[in-house]
Amino acid sequence: MAEWNGPPRHARPAMTRRAALRFGAHIGVATILPRLPAAAQPAEPEFGPERHGMSIFGDLRYPPDFRHFDYVNPNAPKGGEIALQVGSTGGNQNFLTFDTLNIYSQKGNGAAGMGLIFDSLMAGSADEPDSLYGLVAKSVRASADGLRYRFALRPEARFHDGSPLRAEDVVFTLETLKGEKAYPTYRQLLRRVAEARALDPLTVEFRFEAGRSRELPLIVAGLPILSKAYYASRDFEAATLESPLGSGAYRVERIDQGRTIVFRRVEDYWAKDLPVSVGQGNFDRIRYEYFRDREAAFQAFTAGTFTFREEFTSIIWATRYDFPAARDGRVKREVVADGRPSGTQGWFINTRRPQFKDPRVREAIALCFDFEWTNKNLMYGLFKRTNSYFENSPLKAAGKPSPQELALLEPLRGKVPDEVFGEPYSAPVTDGSGQDRAVLRKAAQLLAEAGCRRGQDGKMRLPDGKPITIEFLEDDNALNRHTTGFVNGLRAIGIEANIRVIDPAQFQRRVQDFDFDLVMRRYAMSMTPGDSLKLIFGSEFANVPGARNLSGIADPAIDAILERIVAAGTREDLTIATRVLDRLLRAGRYWVSAWYSGDRRLAYWDLFGKPEPFPALASGTADSVAAGIWWYDAEKARKLGK
Repeated sequence: MAEWNGPPRHARPAMTRRAALRFGAHIGVATILPRLPAAAQPAEPEFGPERHGMSIFGDLRYPPDFRHFDYVNPNAPKGGEIALQVGSTGGNQNFLTFDTLNIYSQKGNGAAGMGLIFDSLMAGSADEPDSLYGLVAKSVRASADGLRYRFALRPEARFHDGSPLRAEDVVFTLETLKGEKAYPTYRQLLRRVAEARALDPLTVEFRFEAGRSRELPLIVAGLPILSKAYYASRDFEAATLESPLGSGAYRVERIDQGRTIVFRRVEDYWAKDLPVSVGQGNFDRIRYEYFRDREAAFQAFTAGTFTFREEFTSIIWATRYDFPAARDGRVKREVVADGRPSGTQGWFINTRRPQFKDPRVREAIALCFDFEWTNKNLMYGLFKRTNSYFENSPLKAAGKPSPQELALLEPLRGKVPDEVFGEPYSAPVTDGSGQDRAVLRKAAQLLAEAGCRRGQDGKMRLPDGKPITIEFLEDDNALNRHTTGFVNGLRAIGIEANIRVIDPAQFQRRVQDFDFDLVMRRYAMSMTPGDSLKLIFGSEFANVPGARNLSGIADPAIDAILERIVAAGTREDLTIATRVLDRLLRAGRYWVSAWYSGDRRLAYWDLFGKPEPFPALASGTADSVAAGIWWYDAEKARKLGK
């Protein structure tokens, strides 16, 4: 796991890179309901005017006649190559190899960058929290009740083989991704898509169930569009090294299975002159290199094997950038502010297990982690303690509840901890010794209040006499030093703790089956959270294998606030409800919060040009760079001899 807030792990691409919705949802698809007989069809709903874009609350930064996004260089040159690293940074993804180019099936380990080859109905901007603008679709209309959306497709849209992209391809995509052969997350988030149909070759309509999530129309607008004709003779479920047929700005040029994948820019890309494309897709080639060993990966970067690296490991950032190319300026380092929520990085506690049922036990466990010592001695003071599930954002709860927050909390009084009506819970600041005696005494006191006792053998026991044991499950050794200090703190109060490192495939299976005590994970959060929060915190997913509710949270009060978040009609209402959710989650002691940084650490060979200033909601990560807002600078390359 990354030392700071890198991309979330175990997350398949949920939409095309071009769509990259800023609210961070992972897409799922629900069962499509059959159409009613013609005689039973309801009256035609009234539709609003055509719009060139869409957003959750209707606000769009760019007018209908905009020529390009403000943050791009419309005159950026095309050409050159950028080489990116996959794996062994602690942040890119769990799988350090790939065996399929079909990233939308649940079979196999999907290759990096495959979202580059697909277009979507609409594409996102990097300077707005949740806006999309026309790509394959030139416009969209919504019914007055918000349950039908019609997209008008551009007649010039086409796949890489020259075949036209039509409404039937959009419908096929939805019906395919809703099936059992698709990646499971799709089915979860789009479960309230009632129907998709092609009204004519250039018009597609989605019908949603009443009570659909606020972001669902944007999610369907961000789906990758698959070719119906292509899959007529192929098994969608199969893991395959044949590249699927796409329509996007790049196509797969070559692969070295499990090690390298190279994408080539499509020179006659049909959408290259659209406002959502101008100044983007600038590299002729985008190359991803896989590394299993992080030291080998770093050495490869110093040698120029790949040319852009986001650094996730503090000791490397602080001590290792002294190689010749960094000293003489051929390799640049940069800290970029990250305007997005930092995410939920921490050790999630599996409350399904009896020893973790009592929140006092969970709090006592968390008190044994000395962040101040860890940050000073292992992470060079580069981080801050994560306390909120929405750090680095206005969604974070702070101070006592506002009158608006109290209006949501009062109906829950007596059903939730009293502390939610005061200051939100934050972890105590230790003396940085590694075993702050005052904090550990507090942990022992909480255990005693929960009926736990320390036996003559020194082991802390539950009220039923069973010893409290904790296994930290990991899939690599990246955080062993950090977790070891935590283990020592637990042992100091009599809790038997250990670290178990297993192979990535076994790790994934155990996490999907909730077969763990504590596991480190980071979930990306959005500036406009919605239905996706239910997957992490909602009762209905507490016992669904493979779901992201790792802690097993099943609290009716939290469910009620999740519904308020989903139903929020304004950004102000959304912010208030999310702050209340933050208070409830923090009061539940469901995790041991870790650390975050509101910055990204970038290192790159001085071969590139980039927009200034960097867009506030772009991550600065490899995927954002690869999206093409950077470009290859031939003059810089000449000076470097590359």
